[in-house]
Amino acid sequence: MDVSVASRTPAAGDVRSAEAAHLAQVYAQFPFEVVSGDGAYLNCADGRRLLDLYGGHAVCALGYGHPRLTRAIRRQADELLFASNAVALRVRARAADKLAEFAPQGLDRVFFVNSGAEANENALRLACKLTGRSRVVALEHGFHGRTAAAAAATWGARDRWYGFPETPFDVAFAPRDNAAAAVSHIDGETAAVILEPIQGLAGAFALSDDFLREVRAACDRHGAFLIADEVQCGMGRSGLPFAVSHSGVAPDMITAAKSLGGGFPCAALLMRDEIAAQLGGGDLGTTFGGGPLACAAVEAVLDAMEEEQLPAQAAERERQIRSTCIAGPVTAIDGRGLLLGLKCAGGARQVRDGLLAADILAGTSALPEWLRLMPPLILREQEAAQLAAAVHQLGPHQEQANE
Repeated sequence: MDVSVASRTPAAGDVRSAEAAHLAQVYAQFPFEVVSGDGAYLNCADGRRLLDLYGGHAVCALGYGHPRLTRAIRRQADELLFASNAVALRVRARAADKLAEFAPQGLDRVFFVNSGAEANENALRLACKLTGRSRVVALEHGFHGRTAAAAAATWGARDRWYGFPETPFDVAFAPRDNAAAAVSHIDGETAAVILEPIQGLAGAFALSDDFLREVRAACDRHGAFLIADEVQCGMGRSGLPFAVSHSGVAPDMITAAKSLGGGFPCAALLMRDEIAAQLGGGDLGTTFGGGPLACAAVEAVLDAMEEEQLPAQAAERERQIRSTCIAGPVTAIDGRGLLLGLKCAGGARQVRDGLLAADILAGTSALPEWLRLMPPLILREQEAAQLAAAVHQLGPHQEQANE
């Protein structure tokens, strides 16, 4: 996400100066300090109250201060802060059971890890190990993480920030909007195809149902695994528990993170039973993955998803936003559920700044004309209406001063 150059330079005496004293300066930051949050709002040190449509980059599915989540973490911290995977935990068993029930039928084996990148790393490693192959197909404009294998499958990473001298496997990048071209890359040497059913790096681009079905069929023909990276688009955000299910396609593995813990760091690799049956002791491992605090968070998030019907609510908010927010500079909307891209005439940065002036936080993307919305799934009708009113107030697009 891009912010202005001025906001990257901390003013003396503020909290960003304090951070800059010792933290590596690798993040662009907005020019305000957040001190607390409640519901879908962030409260700033200067008294501003921002409607957060960025959602901590699609992490805070339950918003801020959700009583079920905070209570579960607090209670678990009092009971048992940490125990390794060398011992059985009731909270881990409950979290795995609820996640398997939430997932598409057949993906009922769970391996808990710490981050989306770690989940994707393990999925790709299993695909190579179990097929004996060393070639992966990924999609243009896809993002899968910053570890060695996940980044190797990330579009543009090797040109910009990869850093490793070699990738752990060969990667072919296929177009995201041409099924025939994508399928042409899948053959008997392919270990896996990894894709995001809704890409979120460059706007929000939902892969077509036909595209996903044809890729699934090609994987079946050639014995390759299909990995659905749902780190950002999963966990109810698309309007269904997992976005791939809109197409009726059943992947071999799904990776989940971000919203999975509602703000507590955790992730998971879900796989078919026949994949898990081929694994033995030591084939997968993690120190902190599946820890009691993370599992308490997962259990609380999944309970809230069910009780508050958050996937259905995400679908309803999508319909509302699509019907009210094509106005002023916004000319098109892509994505699904509450992972949406708003195409902005004149550029997304200008619209983002206009929304911020109206106390609404949104994000830009790798494509300069696309604004991203990734709000909490608890977003209410009146809060989506607040966005629509702000978009209308922005008025028709005006060219940026430097164009």
